[in-house]
Order: sequence, then C-alpha cells, then structure tokens
Amino acid sequence: MEPTILYEDANILVINKPSGLVVHDDGHAKEAGKIKEKNLVDWILKNYPQIKDVGEPGRTANGETVLRSGIVHRLDRETSGVMMIAKNQETFEFLKDKFKNHNIEKTYHAFVYGQLKKTEDVIDRPIGRSSKDFRMWSAQRGARGELREAETHYKVLKSNKDYSFVEVKPKTGRTHQIRVHFKAISYPLVADSVYAPNRENNLGFVRLALHSYCLSFADQKGDTHTIVAPYPADFANALDLLQSY
Repeated sequence: MEPTILYEDANILVINKPSGLVVHDDGHAKEAGKIKEKNLVDWILKNYPQIKDVGEPGRTANGETVLRSGIVHRLDRETSGVMMIAKNQETFEFLKDKFKNHNIEKTYHAFVYGQLKKTEDVIDRPIGRSSKDFRMWSAQRGARGELREAETHYKVLKSNKDYSFVEVKPKTGRTHQIRVHFKAISYPLVADSVYAPNRENNLGFVRLALHSYCLSFADQKGDTHTIVAPYPADFANALDLLQSY
C-alpha cells in the first residue's frame, strides 16, 4: 500500500499510487465510529511534512477540516498509477490551472468487457446524476441534474471476443468519467462493482481494471515531462491472459 516515487524535483512529486490506497481522509470513518484507514495524505505528511499546508483543505459532512496536502488531482481508491503532488503553494496554483485548462495530458489503460466495434473513437456524452442512484453518475438518457460536457478518446490496444484492452485519454475531468462513458456505450470496465456489478471476469481482477498510465506536462520552466507508471502485477497478468486465449 506504499506509493513509489516516479519523478521528483524541487516543486513537483509524481508517484505511482497502488490500488486500494485512498487519496485523503473524507471523515466518514470517524463519523461511523470506525478506525481511520491510512491514506496518501498520511504518507505525504510522514515523508514530506513541509507539504502539510499546501493546496486547498476540504471539509467533512460535519464541517471538520480535512487536509489535502499538495493534492492537485485525485484517483479513485481502486485506480492505480501516476499521480502528481505539488510541493509548494505556487506550484499547486500553477498545476491547478494546468489541469483546469486541460494542459496536462492524462493517459489511462483499462480492460473493458466485450470487443469494441471501433478500434479508435471519441465518446462525447454529457454526464449528470444517475436516475437510479444519486450517488452514481450517468451519460445515458434520463440523467438528472446539471449535465456537464464530457469527452473521452480511446484506442484499442489488444482484444479478443470477450475483452478489450484500451488506451484512454479523457479531455475533461468529470467524476467517474471513464467508467461512466464506457458503461454508456455498453462496454463497462472489468470488475467495476458500481457500474457493472456482479459480472464475472476471467482476467483475475478483484478491483477496478483501471490504471493511470502516463502524465505529460510542462513545468514552470517550460520543460516537458512524460511520466509513466509501470503496470501493477494484476494488469501484467491480465495482459498475459488476454493474449493466451
């Protein structure tokens, strides 16, 4: 559950987040009387205490402050891969603006159910709240609330009749965007317990089959960086299985 460092300089830290590690405390454990689980911010505070007050703190449902030390963007608990952390406030504001204006290219790799008909395409569907469950999101007819523009580019890297391994580049950053968009075109992500519950898979996944593979960005000096996160063991194993049958 420990992240590994992929790149570091005086202003930026880029890590490989393992699946299962939540990014920051949301206060829910305390409210439910449970023991707070370790999260990425705990690791940051232990190894980089000077980052403690960098960024924008959040608040729990009961109004308590939650530290988000240096966190500029987030990954879901089950998603593994590249994640960027700002080491000072100036860099935080710089990166926040970059993400807001889509000047940082994010590339994900994922396994989806089924063999996609198009080897390369753009999913351009607005996302709103699900009409079935307000905690979920939807890019299908009947979505509720404010519909926000969302665009996802994908390319099939490998496939068979049961699964496709895809490279995904979201051009917007909506919550659950990749999961919701592939669900909307009837090729949900493998082992997605929320958007494709109770579906078996033969690829060995016990968590969402989504990996933040690469981040490409320019730093404050204008130098460009492309940081790649190696596949975790379950992704490497699934690729072997996909090719074997």
